Amino acid sequence: MEAATIPSEPHRGLTLCDRFLATRRLSEALAAPLSDADATVQSMPDASPTKWHLAHTTWFLETFLLRDHLPGYVRFDERWPFLFNSYYEAEGARHARAARGLLSRPTLDDVLTWRRHVDAALEPLLSRAELAPLIELGLQHEQQHQELLLTDIKHALWSNPLGPAYIDEAPRPAQQIDGDAWHRHPGGIARVGHDGAGFAFDNEGPAHRVLLEPFALRQGLVTNGEWQAFIDDGGYRDARLWLSDGWSWVQSESIQAPLYWREDESFTLSGWRARDPEAPVTHISLFEADAFTAWAGARLPTEFEWEAIAQGQDTDAHSGHQLDHAGAVQPRGSPSLFGDGWQWTRSAYLPYPRFRAAEGAVGEYNGKFMSGQSVLKGASCATPRGHSRTSYRNFFYPHQRWQFTGLRLAKDL
Repeated sequence: MEAATIPSEPHRGLTLCDRFLATRRLSEALAAPLSDADATVQSMPDASPTKWHLAHTTWFLETFLLRDHLPGYVRFDERWPFLFNSYYEAEGARHARAARGLLSRPTLDDVLTWRRHVDAALEPLLSRAELAPLIELGLQHEQQHQELLLTDIKHALWSNPLGPAYIDEAPRPAQQIDGDAWHRHPGGIARVGHDGAGFAFDNEGPAHRVLLEPFALRQGLVTNGEWQAFIDDGGYRDARLWLSDGWSWVQSESIQAPLYWREDESFTLSGWRARDPEAPVTHISLFEADAFTAWAGARLPTEFEWEAIAQGQDTDAHSGHQLDHAGAVQPRGSPSLFGDGWQWTRSAYLPYPRFRAAEGAVGEYNGKFMSGQSVLKGASCATPRGHSRTSYRNFFYPHQRWQFTGLRLAKDL
């Protein structure tokens, strides 16, 4: 595998057209180190092949922009929507998610040819002001899949007994963060949710008020070294620390450490590497995060506490984002609330007051998943630059941990 050359244009100050084209180039750059076989493999049902991510984001644009807004447009291949629709019931039948890795055809080259065809067809639409919200949605959707592309290929390569590297470059040492530094908040009425300025997904709003009790949020994420102390103290063997469902999961799955850990090493996108004790721990489930807080005498924050502390922070002022170089996709520590790892909260993923899903197929984007999942805040080292917001609500099931998911402690004051 050869290192990818990733566009490094700063996202601020660019037109929507420029940002859109840079985003499309970034997806292909992220796939550049991979062979056709690498890009086709699917290591588990939660993950998707790289080739599928490249194709699905193109299907999204062909379906919701070109088909509906470019008169006379003919699909590149009428058979492919069945293959690359994800979960949009309004768009009809689709290939089973767990069987995406069986799609040896179309080839990676075929998908890349399709992408270029769609990009060329989109050119006359990119300057149409009335389509700007839909173009922005397509851009943001592709950024989400860029992060998934990296986490999914990491899981696939880890699943290979050879432990191959996505890019063979050693991660930089982590920054040491003061574990005794806390952000303190006096409590009171806080306004949370998206305020209407700039892009947001529908699940980020409407903005509304919440009442907070006095609390504190630790400045740094929990580190690998701290997690090792939890393991050494029998954290995975002490049922008193665990939620009932979490303890059942630990027992049934024989969980003894975060995903990708073995002895004193961790699997990274650069292959197996010595584990940095100062780096933030990632690839932990909500169950593990909650058990750690019980062991540490703390608790998980709510999403609203996290958001109240994050107000006014520069979402890109951290070491984690990967836009400039794919080989640097590894948590390295930062005092910012953004980057390194998505942070579990104890908030259920539910609609805000007055939430209404959008009309049509795009209304299936978020709302129908508001059941049984938990909110994560911040961003990870695999989140594209420009995709972070204070109001952003990521969400996963409590047992899932193949994403760069971490933990920031909270406590009552």
